[in-house]
Amino acid sequence: MKVKTADGEQDVRALWFEDGELVMIDQRLLPRSLEMVRYRSSAAVAEAIRDMVTRGAPSIGAAAAYGMALAALAGEDLAEAAATIKSARPTANDLFYAVDWMASRTEEGEGPVEAAERYAAAIVEKCVAIGSHGAPLIEDGHRVMTHCNAGALATVDVGTALAPIRRAWSEGRRFMVYASETRPRLQGMQLTAWELLQEGIDHAVMVDGASGHLMRQGVDLVIVGADRVVANGDFANKIGTYEKAVLAKELDIPFYVAAPVSTFDLSTASGEDIVIEDRSPEELTVIAGTDLAPDGANVLNPAFDVTPARYVSGYITEKGILSAEEISSMGGE
Repeated sequence: MKVKTADGEQDVRALWFEDGELVMIDQRLLPRSLEMVRYRSSAAVAEAIRDMVTRGAPSIGAAAAYGMALAALAGEDLAEAAATIKSARPTANDLFYAVDWMASRTEEGEGPVEAAERYAAAIVEKCVAIGSHGAPLIEDGHRVMTHCNAGALATVDVGTALAPIRRAWSEGRRFMVYASETRPRLQGMQLTAWELLQEGIDHAVMVDGASGHLMRQGVDLVIVGADRVVANGDFANKIGTYEKAVLAKELDIPFYVAAPVSTFDLSTASGEDIVIEDRSPEELTVIAGTDLAPDGANVLNPAFDVTPARYVSGYITEKGILSAEEISSMGGE
């Protein structure tokens, strides 16, 4: 990911391992401040995932892999460390996939840090492939809508939904990206817009409720990421995704999901079985220390929603663009 700093443009990843520590961009501080935080224990990594220091399913998976490596280096009980890390957030499949992947690799004798580094590198490679497969969908003059942040911050580097956008832009095509603000944590406005600004990609941020209005005016394509895709093609993503998919179907706009194989949970039959994370009411009601809700108001804050497969035009993966029918026979990594 290209980042503009006082010292010029630099390549930075969302997280990496250095000097026995896991280093992460503190995404809670973006876009106002680019700061790194360091962790030396698996419990601290689990808390960082829970508090959304890092977020986005593939980045969560990489953080979990490094957390397992830290546990192994410290001589911790790996089963306990795995349970702690898995408890951090319930919806993103990459979290569980990464912990189990690390457990199997360490049982086979692979060095924990080497295994975690290989896991993170594989995510980036998969995102590059997602970009290659998805970029031809974007043409000159297109208006492309996305939701939340499925860029380099969410995926160690490159992105899932933003990977085709980055690739198409680098190939010389010029188009407009509509990034919805993504209440309540504003990942679209604060993170996706920040990433697009770093690379000079034309974009506009809009409120979530403007999606239908802009689609009727002429959106050509919708690409979103995913936190879990199940065997029948239903998928969970940031709250507000489902409405976009339904509107896209109504308006005959292609709607694509971009995700690596690690996000696919073939052991779950349908979206009805996906556990949806409910988060703190304060995320919704408190902004910059000011409580906006009336005292005593009831608050609902589901972090994700589930979109049925019938609304999806295709799934952009490192293996190519798949149909819902092809998912169950997709196989492993």
